[in-house]
Formats: sequence, structure tokens, C-alpha cells
Amino acid sequence: MIRTLMRGLAALGVALMPLAAPAPAQAAETLPLGEAVGSLQPAVESRDGYSRSAFRHWNRGDDPADGCNTRYEVLLDEAVEPPEVGDGCRLTGGRWFSYYDGVWVTSASGLDIDHMVPLAEAWDSGAYAWTAARREAYANDQGASTSLVAVTASSNRSKGDQDPSEWMPPTADVHCRYLVEWVGTKLRWSLTADDTELAALNSMATACPDWTVTYEPAA
Repeated sequence: MIRTLMRGLAALGVALMPLAAPAPAQAAETLPLGEAVGSLQPAVESRDGYSRSAFRHWNRGDDPADGCNTRYEVLLDEAVEPPEVGDGCRLTGGRWFSYYDGVWVTSASGLDIDHMVPLAEAWDSGAYAWTAARREAYANDQGASTSLVAVTASSNRSKGDQDPSEWMPPTADVHCRYLVEWVGTKLRWSLTADDTELAALNSMATACPDWTVTYEPAA
């Protein structure tokens, strides 16, 4: 009966619209760094209920057949000298530059994949209210080159789950870049910032007057 009715409406020239059209992709936006910081929504942070296991990660790849999960995809994308890829995505050789500490690395095992905004910080900043699927998408975000970054294990572990009010890369001349990538990631995922973080970001952004933040909101 429903199909007969639809055919009848179509014959009368009545346009049939889908019940739920997919949301259009949002265009990328570019803002001066100071203005981008001002676009962050302030909120009180809470880590109540946080567990790293709430973010299913390192389980996605562009091509499941090659055995490369998110970690290896990032390593391949960021290699300055590409490694050889063996069975099960085993990487041999290659060369990477860890921009946090200005160190060249020649073994994939010496690198961590850092979430620009750590999982715990994301939880505090709004991810606690997300679905499991959205947290998984965040933890494996390859839609923006700055969301995940290959750096030395020592610099990643030094950073831990700290925000820029508590930790900045030891290499001072990359601080503007780091701020841009931090703020861009928060805006991409509509994550909030607490007062201490906002104060630090605003203060440090004054030293980066010519830097801009370009981000595309996550689907």
C-alpha cells in the first residue's frame, strides 16, 4: 500500500523528500589565533567517571587489508623518509622528526602517537557526554593532520594528560605551532576549556600575533 501511494504521488508530480537527509559537511574556518582562543567555550572540567577504555583507539585504518591500524597510519603519514611496510604492517627503517623536542627518530618503536588534546582532557572538556562511537572517532581522528602526532615516547609521556597551562613542548620555538594545533583540535570537536587553561592560552597567544587556526568541525 505504501509503495502504491508513493507511486501515485510521484505521478502527480509531488516531490518526495527523504525523512532524514544527511547533514552537510561544515566548511573549514580560519581565525587569528587570539580570536580562535576566544571562540572556545568556557566550562568547569570534571574527570568523574573517566576511563581510557572509554575511547576505543588504534583500531582503524584506511585499508583493513594491509593490517595497518590508526597508529601505523599516522606513522606512515608523518614519516620524513618512508619505512618499508611488511606483513601485518610491520615497519622497517624510516625516519621521523618529533617536533615537540626537535629529535630525529629512526625506529617506529621509539615513537608514541600523541592525541593533541589527550583523551582525559577531552573527557573533562565534554567527551564525557558523547556516545561511544563519537569517542572512538575522536581517538582515531585522521580527518585532521593535527589531531594525532608522532613524537618521541619521552616527550609524550612528559606531557601526559596536561593542558597548555601545565605543559608545553620543551622546544620553545614550536610553542605557537603547538597552541594552534591544540586550539584547532578543541574547536574541531567542540571541546570546552576551563578558566586556567583559557588564561594560559590567551597569555601565550599574544606572542604569536601572525598565527592563524584553521579547523573543520568534526562530523
